[in-house]
Amino acid sequence: MKCPFCGHSDTQVLDSRVSSEEADTVRRRRRCLSCDKRFTTYERVGLALPSVVKRNGNCSDYDGIKLRNSFALALRKRPIDLKEIDSAVVRIEEFLLISGLREVQTQHIGKLVMNELKKLDQVAYLRYASVYKNFETVKDFINIIEEIHNDSFKIEN
Repeated sequence: MKCPFCGHSDTQVLDSRVSSEEADTVRRRRRCLSCDKRFTTYERVGLALPSVVKRNGNCSDYDGIKLRNSFALALRKRPIDLKEIDSAVVRIEEFLLISGLREVQTQHIGKLVMNELKKLDQVAYLRYASVYKNFETVKDFINIIEEIHNDSFKIEN
């Protein structure tokens, strides 16, 4: 840490504590070993969600609103509480943060959404899968319905 007064790079930490205003900030009192002046620094963890790589190769910043909208569209007129949707979005965002990836493919995010929807609501899962997997025939719907039915049967037995 450089001293803001003399620019010397050797400082000593006198006191550290978690900021009372924001629990994610650490306040440190420091002393410069060269000029002996004291100053305070505030440290915050800088977590960033990865960039999203679309099917055409273009990159864009992660947008949590788009993710929420995907859930909202799939779950439209379904008896699912907003808190459950928020929890699913948070789980996906936490997974993306923990992964440490700088870039993530939209297909990967789509799979994460499908996994969450499968737990929340079978009809919403089917709706999302029909768009995500680009269904073109009735047979595509029949296959996914059989998959859902077989998974439900395994859980019940």
